[in-house]
Formats: sequence, structure tokens, C-alpha cells
Amino acid sequence: MSDNILASGHTACAGCGEALGIKLILNAAGPNIIVANATGCSEIFSSRYPESAWGIPWVHSLFENTAAVASGIEAALKVLGRESEANVIAQGGDGGMADIGFGALSGMFERGHNILAITLDNEAYMNTGVQRSGLTPLGARTTTSPPGELSWGNITPKKDMPQIAVAHGVSYVATATVAYFKDLEKKIKKALTIKGPKYIQVLVPCPLGWQHDPSLTIRVSKLAVETCIYPLIEIENGKLTNVVKVTSKKPVEEYLKLQGRYKHLFGREGANEHLAKIQAIADENAKRYGLV
Repeated sequence: MSDNILASGHTACAGCGEALGIKLILNAAGPNIIVANATGCSEIFSSRYPESAWGIPWVHSLFENTAAVASGIEAALKVLGRESEANVIAQGGDGGMADIGFGALSGMFERGHNILAITLDNEAYMNTGVQRSGLTPLGARTTTSPPGELSWGNITPKKDMPQIAVAHGVSYVATATVAYFKDLEKKIKKALTIKGPKYIQVLVPCPLGWQHDPSLTIRVSKLAVETCIYPLIEIENGKLTNVVKVTSKKPVEEYLKLQGRYKHLFGREGANEHLAKIQAIADENAKRYGLV
């Protein structure tokens, strides 16, 4: 019998970063957890009726109310005097946590619920057709931000959800990714020792939406860190306490060129200007968080 809390046999795509991320998160958190999970890829591939890949109590919530459902679970455990029996996790993708469900998440933070909120960050609405989300990066191609003769993909920078959580007074905020699995494991375990709301954002590459070879999920995830486009940080009580240092910072082109969603930024007149804008974001991350 497998020791994994997320069982094999689900229907995630080959190379799915989200499936790997969930597996790592659950194994780090242990069996004494209750998960409220937003509508999205993870719900679709893991709970096809009459089967379930979840080895723990798991509730499928809507896009807009994942954090509210988790808040109700946490409140019920308190009323019953059973809050020490299980940790509560509110988990969702871009829509469930950063966009459609953001209001519920904000309320959960403000009320101070003892819940770990996790964003499975694949940078678009993958399950419904790869539409742009608030976490879609500058310049990325989606079905609702397509490049064209006069356009260069998504025109807005990625929403800074970790800093939004910090602004809510969340005592523990961190970022992680599936390539650095020990770092992810450590942050999950640490978060669950802290009382009150916690927030972790996990970069989970999507081969379908990012248009990269499924075998490159870990490589792409690692390059996001090595280029400083996705810094790995911990912020505790509003103070930056830890970062994963980048010993040899790579240009963003090494990360972007592996993904078809950025294909329009190469070999086209005027592309260098847009690549420079993305490089500037990475350089600012490196400076802001002292990554190099």
C-alpha cells in the first residue's frame, strides 16, 4: 500500500505540477488534516465519481468560497473542542484563492482563523481553457490574452499575493515550488505549528497551459527560481526572515524559451523590449529580497 495521502490512479495530465505539489503538501502535512479544495484541475482529476484519490477528509468547495468553507470547518472543530485533532487547509488555484475566491480568503485572514491557505499557482485558469488570471505573468500567452500583430500577451504584471497576505497581518507567509521539494516540505510543516492564518503560494507548472514538454516540469520550476522570476521567501510577522539564495542568476530567456506561452517573445521585431520588461521584474525581485 502506498504511503502517499494522494493516491495514484487519478487522471492528472502527464507532468502535472499541481498533482505533484498536492502530493508533496499532503505528505508533509500528515494524515491529521481536513482540506477544503476549490473547484479546478485538482478537484476534477482527483474525484471522478465514484472514486477519490484523497486519503484524508476532503471537501470540494466552489471557486468563491473555499476559505469560507475552511473557516466553518475550523469554527466547528473549536465548538466541539476538537481543534487539536486536525489541521485545516484551504487550497485552490488562481481562481479559488487569488481572484474569484479572494474575498473569502481576505475575510478568513481578517477573522484570524487557524487555517493554512495554499495557492496552487499555475498562473492561469487551466481547467476551463487556459484563460488569464490575476496570477498570469506579464507577456504570457493565454486564450484571453493572445499575442497578435499589435499585442504581446498578458499586459499586466502578476498579482503579488504574498505581500497582500502580509498586508492582512498574516503571521507566516511563504512561497515554494515543486522543484525545491525539501524547502516546500519544511515550509508546510513550519506553517502548521503556527496559530492563526498562514499563507503559502506554490508554483506548479502546467505543461498544457505553459506549453512545455511534460518531462521538463521540474526543470522549468527550478529555472523560475534561478532566474529570480519566482523568489522563494519566508515572511514572519511582516519581516523577511529567509530566502533561497541564487548562487548563479540566469537570464529570464532560459526560463521563457522552454515554454510555448512565451514563443511570441522570440524572433520577432520589438521582442527585446518586452523581454527587458520581464528581466526587470526578475532583477527587482533579486534586489528586493536579496536573492543573489
